[in-house]
Amino acid sequence: MERRKFLVKAGGVLAVSGAAAVVDAPYVIAQPKFQWRMPTTWTPALDVMQGSAHQVARVVEEMTAGRLRIEVFPAGQIMPALGCFDAASQGGVEAFMGASYYWANKEPAVQWFTSVPFGMNPEGMATWYFQSDGMKLWEETYAAFNLVPRPGVATGPQMAGWFRRKINTLADYKGLRMRIPGLGGQVVAKAGGTVVLTPGGEIYSALERGVIDAAEWVGPHDDMKLDLQNTARYYYYPGWHEPATVLEFVFNKKAYGALPVDVRRILDHAVWASQVHGLVEYEAKNIIGLHKLKTEFKGKVDVIPLPAPVLRDLRKLTTDVLREESEKSPMAAKVYASFTKFQQQLSGWRQISESAYHQLVAL
Repeated sequence: MERRKFLVKAGGVLAVSGAAAVVDAPYVIAQPKFQWRMPTTWTPALDVMQGSAHQVARVVEEMTAGRLRIEVFPAGQIMPALGCFDAASQGGVEAFMGASYYWANKEPAVQWFTSVPFGMNPEGMATWYFQSDGMKLWEETYAAFNLVPRPGVATGPQMAGWFRRKINTLADYKGLRMRIPGLGGQVVAKAGGTVVLTPGGEIYSALERGVIDAAEWVGPHDDMKLDLQNTARYYYYPGWHEPATVLEFVFNKKAYGALPVDVRRILDHAVWASQVHGLVEYEAKNIIGLHKLKTEFKGKVDVIPLPAPVLRDLRKLTTDVLREESEKSPMAAKVYASFTKFQQQLSGWRQISESAYHQLVAL
C-alpha cells in the first residue's frame, strides 16, 4: 500500500510555521497478513482449471494489497490429488480447489453441488445456489467437515466421453470399465458398468494401457490437453451426465473465519467471478478444440452422438439412481428435494424461453 498523507497542526507531531502541513506517513495500525496454501486436484496441463486457481490467488493478493497471499499447488505436488479434502478439513492446508462429487464417499449429498445427470445447465445451477437454497445447503453439508465451500469455475455441458468401442445399446455398458465420477458414475454402474475414479492426470495412462475401456473428462480443449484423442476412437456427445459441472473452491472454516471481513468478501467475489471467467474461456477454447479434432484427427477420431434410445434408457436409470442416492443420508435427502423442486420450477420458464429458442434456430 502507498503511504497515506495526513494533516498535522502546530503543536502536534510536526509544526511548520504554525500552519497545517501535509506529510507522508505509514498506516498507524499495521494490517495483519495471511499466508495460505491451496492444492488443487488438477494437473498443470489443465490450463483453465489450474489457471483459475492462480487467477483467484493473484486477484486476491492484488485487491488485499498483499494481506492475503495464496500459494497454489497442482495435484500431487504436496499431496495426492484426492487428498486435499481431508487436509483442508483437518487444517493441514487452508484451502483447495476440486469438484464436490469427488467426496461422495464422505457424504452422498455433495454430488448434487457439481452437476446432476439430465439436470440444470450452469445458469440454472447458479440460480439454485444464489436465488434458492442451494448455497445454504452446500455450506450446511460442508460444515460437518469444518469447511466453507464456494462455487468456482463452470465448465458448461460436457462431452459424454471417450470409448474404445461403440455404444449402440444400453447393454454395451455391461462390463465396461469407465472413469466417471459422481451421480453419472452411479448411473453407469446401474447399467452394468464398472466405475473407476481416476484423477485427470492419470486418465491417459489408464486408457492407453487398457486398464479402463472408456473415460469422460470435460470437452475438446481439456481432453486434448490430456492427449485422450490418442487413446480411444469414439468421442461421444452429449454430456448427459454433467450438463453444468461447477467446480469448487473450499476453505478451512477456522482459517476463513480468521480473515478480516473485507478480505473474506474479496476472496468470495474473486472466486465467484471465476465461475463466469472459466465458463466463457471453456466456450472459446472448445470451439478451437472441436475444430482441431475434426480436421487434424479426421479418420482417427469419430465425434458422434449417443443413440437416442441409449439416452432414454440412461435417463430412466438416472431417476432411480437419484432417488436411491438421496436415501443414503438425511443431508442427501434435503439436497435432492431442493434440487428437484427447483429444477421443476425452472423447467416451466425454460420451455418457453431458452428451449423454444434453440428449437427455432435448429429448424
